[in-house]
Amino acid sequence: MEIAPVKMMSYRMHSSKGELSPPTRLGPENSSHFGNDLGLLYIYNQDLNRKSAANLKDFLAVYSPTTFNRRDFPGMLGLSDSQGGRVQLQDVSNYLGTPAPSNHSSISNSETIPPERAVSALERWNQSKSNIFKTISTFVGFIVMGANDAAYGALIPYLGTYYQVSYTVVSLVFLSPFIGYIAAAALNNTLHKVVGQRGVAILGPGAHLVAYIVIALHPPYPVLVAVFILAGFGNGILDAAWNAWIGNLANPNEILGFLHGFYGIGATVSPLIATTMITKRGLQWYAFYYLMIGSAAVELATSTAAFWNESGKRFRQTLCDDTIHGATRAALKTRVAWVSAFFLLMYVGIEVALGGWIVTFMIEVRNGTEFESGLIATGFWLGITVGRVILGFVTPRLGENLSIVLYLASAMGMQLLFWLVPSFTVSSIAVAFVGFCLGPLFPAVVVATTKLLPAHLHVATIGFAAAFGGGGACILPFAVGAIAQAAGVKVLQPIILAMLGLALLLWSFGMPKISGETGKENGGIAKTKQVVSRYFQGCFAARL
Repeated sequence: MEIAPVKMMSYRMHSSKGELSPPTRLGPENSSHFGNDLGLLYIYNQDLNRKSAANLKDFLAVYSPTTFNRRDFPGMLGLSDSQGGRVQLQDVSNYLGTPAPSNHSSISNSETIPPERAVSALERWNQSKSNIFKTISTFVGFIVMGANDAAYGALIPYLGTYYQVSYTVVSLVFLSPFIGYIAAAALNNTLHKVVGQRGVAILGPGAHLVAYIVIALHPPYPVLVAVFILAGFGNGILDAAWNAWIGNLANPNEILGFLHGFYGIGATVSPLIATTMITKRGLQWYAFYYLMIGSAAVELATSTAAFWNESGKRFRQTLCDDTIHGATRAALKTRVAWVSAFFLLMYVGIEVALGGWIVTFMIEVRNGTEFESGLIATGFWLGITVGRVILGFVTPRLGENLSIVLYLASAMGMQLLFWLVPSFTVSSIAVAFVGFCLGPLFPAVVVATTKLLPAHLHVATIGFAAAFGGGGACILPFAVGAIAQAAGVKVLQPIILAMLGLALLLWSFGMPKISGETGKENGGIAKTKQVVSRYFQGCFAARL
């Protein structure tokens, strides 16, 4: 059948069975609303059974030149918000002159045009019990990661005494996890393709558990340094995976703010508990890792149960083969990936270096007691936690580009106050506000990255940036320790201030600007969406 003046034909789908009823013609007067850009529209409902889904795969989804997702058309197919739909898009302008089959059952896989890309509707964290459980499990994981990173600062003075090593040598516990982070950055996308989020949910907490068991046995110092590589690998793959998953939910700034807020909770209580156990209870430094073993066991149980169904096969099915293949290489060719990676490298380095050396700084430079100085580290991480939660609601209103500039400038002001006023009390307050300003930066960068790149590059890019950036938790704290060996721990403040300035310059001049941060759409696109929504409520439409 050649293309006739009656350009539009509608297939109505029964969502409960995944079947198509006979086509209903739309008059030529309707086709004028759509122009020549509307092609075959295909909605693949993930909740259909496999047999129905296989039948539906015979049909392509096309809407060119723009892309959209199902949340823009809430009435389409009569699906509820809890059902996960996926729209597949393809330009079929080159195929409009070919005969169309008279019956939908005659369309075979060989006759269809392979879709280039799939765009997933944004799910909500509380859309289903499964999503709620997954979100909670990521929060648990970030509590453990925060406790892991913040413990260094409280334990550094006691590690040096226990092993009788210098600042430079004790700083190796910061540096060795960098190897694990690099391995995580290199393997992140491959792990998702092969073992999926289920594999990541097992490997990450498993690496934590093994590392903490060995550390609790207080092995010789070279073994201790080596086993921190495993802890770094666990942090790296979990940091990347959970940031990518949360970043692709609806309202990502707010949810990421809570995710990293739970990291801050772990980082807040960790030095407080470690300091109390050592100074008030007279326990050895490694006793703290008995608690970390229990935490890692809970993390392993919750994450494995939550993501058990998220296999590598399921991950591959969420994107087309051509978008999965070489995603890491494609991500590494983008400026966004490298700017995000180096920004996070500096940011995480600032965060962990300040949190890691603040106790030693307050003892030796501000003449505080061991317990009081340990509380300062708690105040810093508490500031980060509160900042992530509160400013997470401010960031989307200001836009990521402007927000990050303002947060960095404010942090630099507080850091100057911390450095130049030699008062224990002022330093305590200033460092808490530095943490408050630093808190929302990581979530904001993740959201900015998802806005600047197509969906099929999100996991690879965020995974690379988060894992590579996590290396900052190793490099900068080690550098501070090495310099402090020669010049004293007072060098901490100018180094932190300089790194804040570099991060501000990199973001201001390196990161592309996010267009349409106000949320306004191109008028033509918005009008087209309204027309499509009006005429295709509950329909499966095709251009013949």
